[in-house]
Amino acid sequence: MGMASLHCCIALVLILACGYANAQDSTTLVSAIITFGDSVADVGNNDYLYTIFKANYPPYGRDFAGKKATGRFCNGKLATDITAETLGFKSYAPPYLSGPSGKDLLLGANFASAGSGYDDKTAYLSHAISLTQQVEYFKEYKGKLAKAAGSSSKADDIIKGALFLVSFGPSDFIQNYYVNPYVNKVYTVDQYSTMLVKIMSDFIKNLYSLGATRIGVTSLPPLGCLPAARTLFGNHQSGCVQRINQDAQNFNKKANAAAGSLLKQLSGLKLVVFDIYKPLNDLIQSPSQFGFTEASKGCCGTGTVETTVFLCNPHSIGTCSNASAYVFWDAVHPSEAANQVLADALILQGFALL
Repeated sequence: MGMASLHCCIALVLILACGYANAQDSTTLVSAIITFGDSVADVGNNDYLYTIFKANYPPYGRDFAGKKATGRFCNGKLATDITAETLGFKSYAPPYLSGPSGKDLLLGANFASAGSGYDDKTAYLSHAISLTQQVEYFKEYKGKLAKAAGSSSKADDIIKGALFLVSFGPSDFIQNYYVNPYVNKVYTVDQYSTMLVKIMSDFIKNLYSLGATRIGVTSLPPLGCLPAARTLFGNHQSGCVQRINQDAQNFNKKANAAAGSLLKQLSGLKLVVFDIYKPLNDLIQSPSQFGFTEASKGCCGTGTVETTVFLCNPHSIGTCSNASAYVFWDAVHPSEAANQVLADALILQGFALL
C-alpha cells in the first residue's frame, strides 16, 4: 500500500470511528491516553531518575517542537505522540514524574521509563521505573484524576474511555537476557519469553481490574535488526541477527495467544496486540520503497554503539544532517520518520479499540 492510499485509509477509519467514540472531549476519539513502557514511549520520566538512560540533551529532540531535548529517545516525535495527534489531542500527556496537575491530568498520564521491561529486574539494572512501580504510580494518578475531574465517578468514566498503551519487551532481551548470565544460564530463551508473557497477561488483568477497557500492547520489533544488536551479537556478519529475530517472533506468537485467552476471560475488554514487527522489518529490508536510504545504522554518532552502548551523546561525531532518510535515530530507537510509519500501523490495527 502506498503512503497516499494509507493516509486515505486512516482518514476513513477515523471518520467511521467518530460515530462510535465515547470521548470526554468531542474533538478526541478517546477520553485520555495512558502509557506504560520503556524508552520507545518515555517522554521524559528518566530525566528525573539517577540513570545513564537519558535523552534530555542534544542531539536528541533536534527536530522536535522548539528543537528541544525533552527526554524522548528520538530526533522528533515518538509513535505514541503521532498517535495522540491522530486521535485529536492538541498536546501530549506529560511525564508523570514531572508532577502534572489540574487540566494536564485530564489528558492522561505517561509512566514509561527507558530501560524498563516486563521483568522488574530489567528495570533495576538501569535504575528505571519498573512495571510494578508504574502500576503504583497509576493508582496514585487515579486519585489525583478524581480531584482534577471533580469526582471519582467522572474519573472512572475517563479511565473507562481512555486508551491504554503498553510498550515493553526489547530491554528485557537486549539489555538483560542476552547479556546477563544470571538470567540466560537459568532460563532458556523460550522459558524466559513464556515468563514475560505471563507477566504481561497478569499486568493486563490488573489494569482491567483498575478500570481499563481499551488496551493496546506493542509486539516486539525485529530485535536482531537494531543497529546495536547487529554490532553486539552479529559476529561481524552483515544483515540482521536471525536467531534474535526468531526469539522476537516466538515471543509475539505467545503474546497473541495470551491476548486471545484474555479476551475470552474478561468481559467488555478491548485488547489489541499491535504488530510492529512487520512494518519495521519491511522498512529495514526495503528502505528505498518507503523513502529511506539507511537502515543498518542510526543517524547520530557512529549509529552502531556509543559510549553508553545504545545512546547518542552530546559529543556524538558524524550525526547525519537528514534524519528522515534513516530508519533509526540512534543504535536502538527509530527516527521520527520511521515512527510515522509505525504510528500509521498502530492506528489501522487499533480500530477495534476506538
